[in-house]
Amino acid sequence: MHIAALIAGIACLWIVLLDAFQTIILPRRASGRFRLTSLFYFVTWRPWAFFARRIRTARRRETVFSYYGPLSLILLLMVWAGAMILGFALLFFAVGSPVLDAHGTSAVRSDLYVSGTTIFTLGLGDVTPLSAASRVLTILEAGTGLGFLAVVMGYFPVLYSAFSRREVSIALLDARAGSPPTAAELMRRHSHEGADRALATLLIEWERWSAELLESHISYPLLCYFRSQHTNQSWLSALTAILDASALLISGIRGSEARQAQLTFAMARHALVDLAQIFGLAPVADAPDRLPPEDYKQLFALLCQSGISVCRDDFSADRLRQMRALYEGYAQALSRYLAMPLPPWISNQTHKDNWQTVARLRAQTEATERPAGAADPPAATVFHDPPHDF
Repeated sequence: MHIAALIAGIACLWIVLLDAFQTIILPRRASGRFRLTSLFYFVTWRPWAFFARRIRTARRRETVFSYYGPLSLILLLMVWAGAMILGFALLFFAVGSPVLDAHGTSAVRSDLYVSGTTIFTLGLGDVTPLSAASRVLTILEAGTGLGFLAVVMGYFPVLYSAFSRREVSIALLDARAGSPPTAAELMRRHSHEGADRALATLLIEWERWSAELLESHISYPLLCYFRSQHTNQSWLSALTAILDASALLISGIRGSEARQAQLTFAMARHALVDLAQIFGLAPVADAPDRLPPEDYKQLFALLCQSGISVCRDDFSADRLRQMRALYEGYAQALSRYLAMPLPPWISNQTHKDNWQTVARLRAQTEATERPAGAADPPAATVFHDPPHDF
């Protein structure tokens, strides 16, 4: 008996099965210094991102990035299957390769062949086990392959269900905060009468969304690599925009919704920090300021023009800066690693989106309820959306 091959085969199978169990079945953050999944993503993601970042067209670049998540899932399953084939082949070799090969190939090739045909339950019959040990190994490998297939078939629906739930709220945020979403747009679009309750409801929904994101993406970090449908949307930009708006509500805006903003901020920051730790990312300290003083003045001027009651005391800017320091470093780290740009605080797009078209037409409808003799409302101006990049 080859002791070294026996130890290597057992170690290979242990690593693969434990890694697959932690990745697919275990509903919590996986632990361990050496994990096959972590090594796989470390080896494959950085080269993929390196070449994708050098594509100049944003649409094509995002398309290349979007391929990585689903493709890496398929490749990871192939790595697991290949490692299990190698592990059982080492066990066959350790017990002396007791198989009858009709083609008369070498022992090592026969061991790999019988392992491959057994784990995929092909049962071709051209290689026959001769000893009791080889027959036991054949049964164990066939059962392992069948169980592995069943687990994988249940893995895909769980992943895509979690992805779909995540993307629904991101799509809904387009009309509420723009695309990409910004804190300024979110506040401006909730500046009408009675908007405080709508904003509080929105923050409640995103508190729950952040909790679901934390639960699903900690269990399945692979989902972090899955991109949104549109180029200017991502789960990271949506989460950052909600954190921006919550920080703004807490530090510089009067209103009852600030209480819910504290709860949403705590949950969203929890999700952001934990996901950064999943990838071993430290907060970035040297990133460019997302809200320099001149933009801060423009932000508060925009809020005032929208009729939002802001706190203009001498310490409001310091409070907002302290709030931003709690999460922006982690957001920047994830942005650099995943190649997902963070949203600005103030939208810098010049086109009018669909929300503005609808708001303009609604304003004209309300203007028709005017006193007798009042001037006619201006003619409707319809703004057209530019096509989304898929």
